Amino acid sequence: MNEERNCRWMRGILAGSFFVLWVAGGCGEKGKGGLTEGELSRIAVTQKIELVESAGGLVLMVGGEAITSDEIIRLPVELGDKFESPLENLKTAAQTSSPEQFKVRARGELKSVVMNKISDILLYQEAKKQAGEGIDESLDKMAEKEVRKFVLSFGGDEAKADEALKKMGLDRKSFKERRKKYILTQSYLGMKMPRYRPATYRELAEYYEKRKDELFLKPTTLQFRLIDIEPAKVDIADPNQNRLEEARKLVQEVLSRIKAGEDFGALAQQYSHGLRRESGGLWQPVQPESLAKPYDVLAAEAQKIEAGQVAGPIEAGEHIFIMRMEEKQAGGYEPFEKVQKRVEERILYEQRNDVVERLNAKLVEHAGLGKTDEFIDFCLERIYSASSGNRQ
Repeated sequence: MNEERNCRWMRGILAGSFFVLWVAGGCGEKGKGGLTEGELSRIAVTQKIELVESAGGLVLMVGGEAITSDEIIRLPVELGDKFESPLENLKTAAQTSSPEQFKVRARGELKSVVMNKISDILLYQEAKKQAGEGIDESLDKMAEKEVRKFVLSFGGDEAKADEALKKMGLDRKSFKERRKKYILTQSYLGMKMPRYRPATYRELAEYYEKRKDELFLKPTTLQFRLIDIEPAKVDIADPNQNRLEEARKLVQEVLSRIKAGEDFGALAQQYSHGLRRESGGLWQPVQPESLAKPYDVLAAEAQKIEAGQVAGPIEAGEHIFIMRMEEKQAGGYEPFEKVQKRVEERILYEQRNDVVERLNAKLVEHAGLGKTDEFIDFCLERIYSASSGNRQ
């Protein structure tokens, strides 16, 4: 019996790596349906949630596993389109709010982090119980492969890999343990999903069309170098000289030197009055419509030149610009053929999230959320206190 059950689990495990493509069922067994509301309720109430005091403050215990405030506020998590710790993400809000205002502003975000952590623990405990004996050795081998893959992603440089893990608050041992839990939990969810059937080309294409504006739209971006001459800052020998005319003469001189082959970046460092002069006038990639005055005139000029070409003089208000285009990326949608794999992964990701969201709803319904709310308050107080040293 255990051998048959482990066979099913290993098929699920072997389907995955950093993103698990779930294969429901296995070893001849027909696919099962998704997690029922009854199963979710049972998982939500099986393990007791307790709040205990420790030397480091309050700790939330979920089925005997500790969630510390450091783990919640300092370890990076996915927050919107960023991957950072709640402490980093909420620092500005803490610095610009009173303690009461901060709790109101930040509670929802931090509660989501805590609830998802509780869900992960409960799902892992359920997966471990369902997997039965004999799974640990196989999981250990799978997770060890994940560690090797991670190191190889840094060209095999173990020092660089360790430094990257350190920035995430992990070392190789803790990373490996996380991968073990991730693999087992995702495999369990895969077995509970409707039997996996590769999406048809039509289904993937329909999803792409429905979500392409949100997920696969590439904006037009420009990257350029800029020599920004401000007539008011041009040095003149005679106070009766016209600064604007002198600035125009300077721009023509600089343009002649550019045409003669001198380095644009070096000339920007020498003559530009702009904030980016020290970096040779180099701007980070920007969307044309995001350029504010007086730089908005550059968007129209950018349409007239290609990478490597120079435009100028461009007069705008109290500025005269010389612009060198470094790179232009035309806007548009990423082709379906290029993102087809990502579309499939996205569908599976949303299926997994649906389970977690429904489990979170059951936790709200059944679990000891009074204790959870007290723990969230404690975490918010720690974030506020840690941020108060740099209050604006």
